[in-house]
Amino acid sequence: MQPSGEAHIGNYLGALRRWVEMQRTYECVFCIVDDHAVTAGGDPKELPAHVVDLAVSFLAVGLDPERSIIFVQSDVAEHTELAWLFNSVTPVGELERMTQFKDKARRFESVPAGILNYPVLQAADILLYRADAVPVGEDQRQHLELTREIARKWNATYGAYFPEPEALVGNEGRILGLDGEAKMSKSLGNTVPITAPPDDVWARVRTAVTDPQRVRRDDPGRPEVCNVHTLHKYFSAPAVVDDVAHRCRGALRGCVECKRILADSISATFAPMRERASELRAHPERVRGVLEDGAARAREVARETMKVVRERMGLDWRAAAR
Repeated sequence: MQPSGEAHIGNYLGALRRWVEMQRTYECVFCIVDDHAVTAGGDPKELPAHVVDLAVSFLAVGLDPERSIIFVQSDVAEHTELAWLFNSVTPVGELERMTQFKDKARRFESVPAGILNYPVLQAADILLYRADAVPVGEDQRQHLELTREIARKWNATYGAYFPEPEALVGNEGRILGLDGEAKMSKSLGNTVPITAPPDDVWARVRTAVTDPQRVRRDDPGRPEVCNVHTLHKYFSAPAVVDDVAHRCRGALRGCVECKRILADSISATFAPMRERASELRAHPERVRGVLEDGAARAREVARETMKVVRERMGLDWRAAAR
């Protein structure tokens, strides 16, 4: 996950809650990808704090450093080394066909090479740990298929070594933001930080877009098209969800009241995580320890991988000098 500060409810619904569950079944590697983040520009003075904020979010929601490896991408230099070597087997045409490249390239007058090569670094992130599977959303399927293609091309050239990881696609679907239109995004301001205090949660949720056809309080609503009702399904108890839908259709409750209930449900869901995050921020050495230990464990695996990669690609010149 890219570090843009603390995680928000879109991150939680789309990925984090699933990652917490996956720790029970898989050996997991969770990476805060700050090398990827620099392709988006931004103030470099803010990036370190964003990394720590995201690490706090990871730990607050329940990612467990005793079960999983949690680290920062730039602490393991083998990520960028392997990405460079994968460039030797990755066709430019494949990169130019990537949907996300096309979307991002429109924002630039002169497209940085890092935007084009972003999926190659993603492939390195995955294959460096010889991962068998990757949890992805639908919007990342194409990138994972490129990772599989890079693994195939490298294996065909240098001998079978890398697995072709399978996609573990969740059933969350696309989580719309409070605007009811775009995907939840911190940059769009259409989401809620998971550690936001209740007053801040309400300040954001009260702006949420509801059924556009419900203009007056006594107009019957359509919960099936209301994004606020959709969010209730994630955060409110089933009985509350049913009551919200019933009162919406019968014009028995106004949209503001409905959003107030949602804000309370969100605040209640994240209350224990807010408490854990507050404790972690009071003891930053704990967060630092988790990330440093995670990087050490990640480097151990990464070095083993790169030893094989260098030998097979002819980059072990010492072998000829023995």
